[in-house]
Formats: sequence, structure tokens, C-alpha cells
Amino acid sequence: MNQKNHGLIFSAGSRHHGEHLFAYLKREAKASKPVIQYWIANEKIKVNHKPVDHNVQLECGDSVMIDLREEEESGIVPEYGELPVLFEDDHMLIVNKPAGMATHPNEAGQTGTLSNLVAFYFQMNGEERKVRHVHRLDKDTSGAVVFAKHRLAHALLDEQLQRKELARTYLAVAEGKFRKKTGTISAPIGRDRYHPVRRRVSNSGQPAVTHFESLGYDSRHDVTLCRLQLETGRTHQIRVHLASIGHPLSGDTLYGGSEGLFPRQALHAIEINVTHPITKERVTVTAPLPDDLKDEIGRLFGTID
Repeated sequence: MNQKNHGLIFSAGSRHHGEHLFAYLKREAKASKPVIQYWIANEKIKVNHKPVDHNVQLECGDSVMIDLREEEESGIVPEYGELPVLFEDDHMLIVNKPAGMATHPNEAGQTGTLSNLVAFYFQMNGEERKVRHVHRLDKDTSGAVVFAKHRLAHALLDEQLQRKELARTYLAVAEGKFRKKTGTISAPIGRDRYHPVRRRVSNSGQPAVTHFESLGYDSRHDVTLCRLQLETGRTHQIRVHLASIGHPLSGDTLYGGSEGLFPRQALHAIEINVTHPITKERVTVTAPLPDDLKDEIGRLFGTID
């Protein structure tokens, strides 16, 4: 496989002679049937430089070209605003979400979300494409968020998420002193029937696993700086899990945290480690701490490695 001009090029060998195009692309491009069907319907696939409109049989030496560009409306209102880009190429965009902003709209026409800024960013770069977030962060959580730039990238990144191969690392300040330096919280999470937003640990909930490491403790304010990694991505997962073991996030009043030190939950998605959907290279991106966390964490714990 080779990349060229926003597309992919494959060369069929002798072992592919007589193989159907769908089966070939499913294996070589890791593309799902719906993605291949979209390519066919929109003349995105050419065999020997000629568009194909059905599941043809390949011959040895055939050149298969896929145009990954997608000329379609984003479906999200573009909105001007600063967008801190951490990584970008033709297939993937990773940005540093500020606190106080939802990841995506929940209804048509909604503005003020990270996805609105991404839609504007694409528009200003002359890219007419749909905004596809791969995962999300809570409104008051800052940090790295991954967006896919086309259907194939989105499908492959979502598969990584489901296989727990898209590693997300968080930095947080929790209340109290942890008894163990490292540990794992494995407890299912479900809705709280008595609250419209809150979640809780529940035997009938979805499986959830969070790994934590204590990095420092401030005895004056009885708070711990910790690094966390998610195996799963349940709503409010870190907030629920830490609260369940008696260490709610500082500033997280929804789950029992106090407001003294931070104006919002002290949680930041500091690192993303992901396999690039096309090149298959491992990409690690670090999201700098926003000032509200950086200044207070520095005052409480000193320099962070």
C-alpha cells in the first residue's frame, strides 16, 4: 500500500488473481463493508484508473486506487475560535480541548462546542468534510481529543478504542491521601436513578477499569496528584471511580469534591497514544496543561515530570 494525493494505492499480486474487490479491500485496507459501499457509490475506487461500480474480480497486476477525500457537509455549524492543534495530517486531527466546552453538539444547530471549532478549522483550510470525533471528554475536563478526517480512519480508530489499544492518560488532583502508590479500580458504572446526570458504581452497569498512580501528596490541603489510564471509556468514569474509593476529584462538586482549590474538576487528558490508522506507526501526543491547572498544581506539588 502507498499513499498518494489524499488517497491509497494497492497493487494486486498473483495470489489476488480472481479475488473479489470487497474481500481484497477488507483485508488490505482493513475497510468495513459500509465503508467500501460508500466508496463504490461515490466513485472513490478506481481499478486501473477506471471507476468501478460493483464488486469486480481482480487480476494479477491490477492497480486499485482509493480517493479518501469526502466532499460532504459537516452537519455542524462552523464557529470561529482558537483551536490548539497537537497533531494533524490527511487522516487524523488531535486537539487540546479547553475546559468549559462540550466535545460535540447534542442537537442540531448547537454552537459553543469543540466540534464547532473543528468545523470552522476545516472550512478555513478549504476542507469540506464531516466532523468525526473518536472519543469525548466531559465539558469541564480539558485535554487531548482525537478526530478522524474520513470514514476509513474513523472506523479504524474506533476499532482501536474498542480493543483498548487507544491509550488515554490523564492527570488529576484527588482529595485525600492514597493508601497505595499504584492500583486498579475495576467496577461497573451505571446511571444514578436519583439524578439526571450523575453516574454511580452499580453491579448492573457496564464494565469499567481505571488504573491509577499516585505522583505526590500535599498535606496542607490533603490532596493527591495522580496519573490515570483508562481501559474503558464510560461516562464520568474517572470521576465515579475515584469518588467510589473515597477520593473525589478536587473541584468536582457533583461527586463530592470541594471547591476550595479548583474552579472545576481537576482533570486533564494529558496524553494520547494511538496507532496511526493508515501508516500503522505509533503516535504519542502530549497536551499541555491549561493555566488554571498548571499554576495550582505547580504551587501544590512543584514541577511535574
